[in-house]
Amino acid sequence: MFDNLKGHFLTVVRHRRKVREHCFKAGIIWRGLWHDLSKFSPTEFIPGVLYFQGSRSPNEKEREVTGCSRAWMHHKGRNRHHFEYWTDYNTVTKKLEPVKMPDVFIFEMFCDRVAASKIYNKENYTDDMPLGYFMRAKQRRIIERETAAKLEFLLTMLAERGEEETFRYIRKQVRRSRRGMTDWRGLDIQKFVQETK
Repeated sequence: MFDNLKGHFLTVVRHRRKVREHCFKAGIIWRGLWHDLSKFSPTEFIPGVLYFQGSRSPNEKEREVTGCSRAWMHHKGRNRHHFEYWTDYNTVTKKLEPVKMPDVFIFEMFCDRVAASKIYNKENYTDDMPLGYFMRAKQRRIIERETAAKLEFLLTMLAERGEEETFRYIRKQVRRSRRGMTDWRGLDIQKFVQETK
């Protein structure tokens, strides 16, 4: 059990450090500082230790053993960089549906996904891994279409052009959004949404 405690703690610390580095590169410093602090709450940390494996999220193992991950439900409800946080009841359909994520949280989600790929894949990491992971679940994911288009756009840029260019793009978008410009240069949202229907 001590090995699980140590392993989970170090994985969370390494992940947070890597996300922080990425958020700093992206120009969203506060998001990096606050990222995933709920992982240290008992609701998330204890299952993280109990189901720690080192090669994938303990939430996956918790789901296999208990049928659901209470740690994940707690986590996604407190961390706005997860698209699962962004759901609400539609007043017309009376169903729970995804809603658009603000760009700053999309940028943090990108940083989170890249960091997780690096932490779990270690020296085998390549820049196309976060996109591959995203695409494998694309058809069954419940995510608002523009949010999905923006994240896929960034992950594709990372895979094709590398980290330096992608973070440069994000920094520019952060500055543009602070001036009220919400369009993403190089991304035709409507075309992308039509292609992914």
